Amino acid sequence: MIIFSVLLILPSLFVFVNGGKLPEPEVKIEVIHKPFMCYRKSKYGDMLLVHYDGFLESNGTMFHSSRKQGDKNPVWFTLGIREALKGWDKGLQNMCTGERRKLTVPPSLAYGKEGKGKIPPSSTLIFDIELMEIRNGPRSHESFQEMDLNDDWKLSRQEVKEYLKKEFEKHGYSPNDTHHEVMVDDIFKNEDEDKDGFISAREFTYQHDEL
Repeated sequence: MIIFSVLLILPSLFVFVNGGKLPEPEVKIEVIHKPFMCYRKSKYGDMLLVHYDGFLESNGTMFHSSRKQGDKNPVWFTLGIREALKGWDKGLQNMCTGERRKLTVPPSLAYGKEGKGKIPPSSTLIFDIELMEIRNGPRSHESFQEMDLNDDWKLSRQEVKEYLKKEFEKHGYSPNDTHHEVMVDDIFKNEDEDKDGFISAREFTYQHDEL
């Protein structure tokens, strides 16, 4: 079965004080290195390949490094769906391939009051992150445009069915129209938020349910 990645909408969190509201703490972003040429910048829905070192702000202790620990390979994650910390989703937007950033992430955008593993409760974290590669994610505008055969910025049942058929054939499965119809029914049940019979670009890109 073809299953599309889950894309979560990042909610805006507010603390209400005396009838007013304070925005969620932000990530401090410092650019360590930026390449001379930048052909593409990262955005929500993109898959990013990164190397990183993570430190505790309190004492400078390194708690993890993709460069020095484990298999020493960079890691893939999808920006904006909470595969990584909220602080990464906020701090790695509009980033060029080859760029390095230092992120200072407050506890509310990291591991909060609970902490995790080597990270004590209520810890501010510092990350040195290098973006190695950007690829289109399954929830990107590029993927939507591939499915939108008549360029009307909405997906019909037939367009989704045609896409599923091509995906099945690409992966060596024989087409099954009955199976496809059931899948299309499930997709529209979950994704067609306004129930108008189409999946809009907004619903496709920002909805948090599975396609």
